[in-house]
Amino acid sequence: MKKGGGITVLSFPFVAGVVTAQLAGRGTGLAAASCLSIAILLIICAISRKRCLPPLLLLFFALGAFCSWTEAIAGRPAPAAPFSGALDSLEAAIRNAGFWGENSPAIITALLTGRRSGLPRSTVDAFRSSGASHILALSGLHLGIIYLFLCRLLGWLGNAPPARLLRSVAVIAACAFYALLTGAGPSITRAFLFIVINEISRALSGRRHSPLATFSIALTVQLAVHPSLVASAGFQLSYLAMLGITVLFPVLESWYPAGHRADPVRRIWSAAALSISCQLSTAPAAWWHFRSLPRYFLITNLLALPLAEAIIVLALVTLLLGAAGICPPILPRVCGMAVELLEFCLKAISSL
Repeated sequence: MKKGGGITVLSFPFVAGVVTAQLAGRGTGLAAASCLSIAILLIICAISRKRCLPPLLLLFFALGAFCSWTEAIAGRPAPAAPFSGALDSLEAAIRNAGFWGENSPAIITALLTGRRSGLPRSTVDAFRSSGASHILALSGLHLGIIYLFLCRLLGWLGNAPPARLLRSVAVIAACAFYALLTGAGPSITRAFLFIVINEISRALSGRRHSPLATFSIALTVQLAVHPSLVASAGFQLSYLAMLGITVLFPVLESWYPAGHRADPVRRIWSAAALSISCQLSTAPAAWWHFRSLPRYFLITNLLALPLAEAIIVLALVTLLLGAAGICPPILPRVCGMAVELLEFCLKAISSL
């Protein structure tokens, strides 16, 4: 078995145990869930061809069910908001940063804090009808952008082992603070677990886990802590999107052979392949929960995702420099113009 394959195999019966226990607790679909879970176990046993694995598979299946039943008995604690005051301060800083455009402060507030109360109805409708609601809803996308921004910001520390360790600790601490600041939703928590797993594995072994191993560890840990999340639409869509990126995206991206590093067509294809992978993997859950699928998701993501990434980075730089009192006036203006362009593109797509 390949390195990292063990946890990948064992995570499936664990999830099957969680799902079975959750359905049993609801009193519906127990027979179907049990049959599905047993079928998954048998398939994994047949694929693995390891005599020592079936007992472990059954053990992880039982552990998944046990975690789910334990949570049901103990009750899930109410979500806490330990940094609501800090979130209010961040929202105030965004309002006072001088971003150009009427709706820019409200959209930037939604992108960085998840608070959408200040958004005009027309803007919310444009995001929804164009298939870009996931950009407004705080998700792993936002934390991932912040993570990459922090890694580049701290790149000056160098690549010596002590510097890498210091950078990892600083990045994990900053991401943990942001996750708690914004409420630690299922998708944000998933992204934070990915970051922690990758940073720890790189610090210990000098390289990251395989994407599928990271996916499996994060899935198992998050469901072990809160098994009832398995029924959450946000949790399902977040992990299904990452499953598409992990499994489908490399296949689709390879259809356009790698050539010159600066090949713009391949970059466009890579972005399109990423969007298609996420859409294919999340489509069943999206239809189940919302009974709708975005028609122009490819156009929307090709335009909106790069703009959203640029807006988040520009907004963070503006706020950091503004806090230091050295922000040039052109920066909030450029950021506001990017927001206006994003809103214009989405309204144009929604009118198609």
